[in-house]
Amino acid sequence: MLVEAVRFVRPGGVEVIELGETEVPAPGFGEVQVEIVAAALNRADVLQRRGLYAAPPGAPPDVPGLELSGRVIARGPGATRWDQGAEVMAIVGGGAMARRITLHERELMPVPKGVELVRAAAIPEAFLTAWDGMVLQGGLSAGDSVLIHAVASGIGTAAVQLARAIGARPIGTSRTAAKLPRVVELGLAEADALVPEGGRFSAAVVERTGGAGVPVILDCVGAAYLEENLRALAIRGRLILLGMLGGASGPAPLALMLHKRATVIGTVMRARALEEKIALARLASARLVPLFERGLLAPVVDAVLPMSACAEAHARMERDDTVGKLVLAW
Repeated sequence: MLVEAVRFVRPGGVEVIELGETEVPAPGFGEVQVEIVAAALNRADVLQRRGLYAAPPGAPPDVPGLELSGRVIARGPGATRWDQGAEVMAIVGGGAMARRITLHERELMPVPKGVELVRAAAIPEAFLTAWDGMVLQGGLSAGDSVLIHAVASGIGTAAVQLARAIGARPIGTSRTAAKLPRVVELGLAEADALVPEGGRFSAAVVERTGGAGVPVILDCVGAAYLEENLRALAIRGRLILLGMLGGASGPAPLALMLHKRATVIGTVMRARALEEKIALARLASARLVPLFERGLLAPVVDAVLPMSACAEAHARMERDDTVGKLVLAW
């Protein structure tokens, strides 16, 4: 079936974005087809458009979109988990910026009661990435402190809320001071909202933790912050690397890593195997969705734009003038 979709006609700037068509297969065994209502924009989409981040096997190479919200409209043989019309959300390897998508029924999560379907598109990537990194891999628990870089981003705003929900203390950095008041509204203490001067933040973090440092760091910056991260880390702390906005390689302060007995964990969501994505979706359905329904978590949406304005959304993300997520709706 051919459906309308955002497409990248070739690698390049925003001029390569167009509305076209893509082929969506009928659902096979255990699969469902979802009518997509909205999809949120991610940095990976921008990198894919530039030709720097190819879609994983099985995902359309020219149709972006890593997270979506929508309604189940068709079920394949053996698919019994979702009723027709069920409101769902998901993380996918690509193809979310199309009118429809076919995927395994267990990749889907229910849209939390009380969350508008369009805004639910801003939940999957940000909250599952933050939760998986901080809690499942980083071991963050009540009473801990966590340093969150790019705290005004989609993942950053999700991480602040999640930290508060489990009783941990978020400390956040942003290169743009004007963004921090909006994150303070989500539960970040004003004293813990930092603007790194010359890329330096470790002294402030150590001072705010009484000299101990933080046991967990959630970092999307990469090489530019590596040494400062290790200096801010507590003994036996865990540094969770989510991205490389500040560079992919640089000097590694091995002596500091040894002294801190640090654990450095690199993680990605997009390229995980189907079984891993299903397991994470099931855990999130059980543990995170109820927190949205209780009002402890909420998607942070900077703006909702029509899917036809995808180029504008890419330009805004590249200007880095947003807080939370940009959502594109059909």
